[in-house]
Amino acid sequence: MPRILPTLVVAQFFCTSLWFAGNAVAPDIAAQLHLPPSFVATLTSAVQLGFITGTLTFALLALADRFSPSRVFFGSALLAALCNLGVNGNGIGAGELLALRFLTGFFLAGIYPVGMKIAADYYQAGLGKSLGFLVGALVLGTAFPHLLKAATARLPWQYVTGATSALALLGGLALVLLVPDGPYRRAGQQLKFTAFLAGFRERPFRAAAFGYFGHMWELYTFWAFVPVLLAAYNRAHPGAELPVPLLSFLIIGVGSLACVGSGLLSQRLGPRPVATAALALSGVCCVVSPLMLGSGSVALLLGFLFFWGVVVVADSPLFSTLVAQHALAASRGTSLTIVNCLGFALTIASIQLTGLLSRSLNPRYLLLPLAIGPALGLLALWRGRTAPADSA
Repeated sequence: MPRILPTLVVAQFFCTSLWFAGNAVAPDIAAQLHLPPSFVATLTSAVQLGFITGTLTFALLALADRFSPSRVFFGSALLAALCNLGVNGNGIGAGELLALRFLTGFFLAGIYPVGMKIAADYYQAGLGKSLGFLVGALVLGTAFPHLLKAATARLPWQYVTGATSALALLGGLALVLLVPDGPYRRAGQQLKFTAFLAGFRERPFRAAAFGYFGHMWELYTFWAFVPVLLAAYNRAHPGAELPVPLLSFLIIGVGSLACVGSGLLSQRLGPRPVATAALALSGVCCVVSPLMLGSGSVALLLGFLFFWGVVVVADSPLFSTLVAQHALAASRGTSLTIVNCLGFALTIASIQLTGLLSRSLNPRYLLLPLAIGPALGLLALWRGRTAPADSA
């Protein structure tokens, strides 16, 4: 059915726009609630913690394997949209705001990994290409609130959260109405609390999962701190006047094209070598970041950030492809979900560490510790290099 992949891509884009909706308006919220600028790290971590809790819950209960994944996706989209819209309430305080962002993250656990599960249920051949489009939609959805913020700069910040909630509801409806359960779906009818551990007994699965963990240590921290770095550059060079929301959208959003490109390239070269190359290039960006971020040249700074925005996420759909390929069919949804859970747990540590360092460290050195992730991820891939060849 030719409509399946386009519907999945649009639904994923619409629903994942909830992810960074809070980040796009964080400075406005911080000013309204008289909170410090470092609040953006706390706000991001609340969503990540919610996502971790949600993925762990979804994995333990095997929801995407026991029930129709399209219905799980729709229910999660509806609840996430309502929680996201809740931040517009009058008289909301910092505690309520963090709770609502936590719940938004919780229900995103029924969107992102479940969307990949649906793709894997439809596309066994060419899964790398399909997940390239799907993760590309996630990246564009993640960046989209920054574009909304730039477009509605003269309007109240509540327009951003209202628009993203409406999009999420439309995405959930489109998926449940147009995408039935896939032909390769194998329902796991019995509840097994240890099902999520099955894949880790296999070396190819472990290599893919640990490569993904190294990638995740870097990815969301880079995304979260792109606006911070651009704002710091404006402060250091008052004449620059860089449009922070628009550039944040473009630097993050360019990764969507990288995901599509890497997915297509994986059909010729295989997902593992393409993922390895992207992770290595991203690690190099971490190492040389102090030189580039300390440059007085706007062109060099933006060129570097755009390149990093490409390679930092190009490997994401390929690691998901490898995880899906090496997971047991009856627990594929659970395996994808638990790997997401553990990967996003690392993002909290990385974001909080970077936020802590930002209080005392020159911004040019802020992203250097991110190199730890790609280094360990490459080590995991090297140790698993004798695993059977992977197909795209």
